[in-house]
Amino acid sequence: MSAVKLRELAHSRTGDKGDTSNISVIAFKAEDYPRLLGQLTAERVAAHFAELLGPQAGAVRRYELPNVRALNFVLPGILKGGVTRSLALDAHGKALGAALLDIEIEQ
Repeated sequence: MSAVKLRELAHSRTGDKGDTSNISVIAFKAEDYPRLLGQLTAERVAAHFAELLGPQAGAVRRYELPNVRALNFVLPGILKGGVTRSLALDAHGKALGAALLDIEIEQ
């Protein structure tokens, strides 16, 4: 079985509220959405960002939006205080979407 980077099947958008980031993954094609549903679990996303999430990794939530072929992941605590409190280079977490698109998806 071969694998492709998620970025070949989908694009992402990110948002933030306080120290929480949400990352939406939107399939380019309807036929790829079921593959994303099966392989892009909250647990897998938490594992991908485990170093940044720390003990909050178990709190990652996934929401399914089949009408728009999207998954929305909520990652509490990943922004380490958020825009007004963090000295992080990416306080809004915009780079997190690009990082998530590096996950490999089986064909």
